[in-house]
Amino acid sequence: MTEQMQHATTEFVRIARSGQVPEGIVRRFYAGEHEFAVARLNGKAYATSNYCTHLDCLLSSGKLRDDGIGCSCHGSAFDLETGEPISPPATEPIKTYPCQERDGEIFVGVTPGDTPAGPTRRARRSV
Repeated sequence: MTEQMQHATTEFVRIARSGQVPEGIVRRFYAGEHEFAVARLNGKAYATSNYCTHLDCLLSSGKLRDDGIGCSCHGSAFDLETGEPISPPATEPIKTYPCQERDGEIFVGVTPGDTPAGPTRRARRSV
């Protein structure tokens, strides 16, 4: 699927009020089957998958750094724009999602049929 086609099918889902994600903070939110780490850095809201690619720790329990989101378990860090690892031990990127703010609310873009990013080393819980 081309990038242009993917953007055409992206659905923006409201996940939080803007005030729920203050500057320098990362929080966990859900939209259907998807679980996100939503952060605000330098005034901009970002959304990523909520699991570190190293050992599936929750990124929403980590802290923001000047250069990205840090995992609280083993110190991995990821670029908020690209998801690329910027500090080891993680070597695989996390998934990032388009994020918009409108009328005091945060929306995250999800592509219909997109598999939720989640633990790869632990069994998924049944809903």
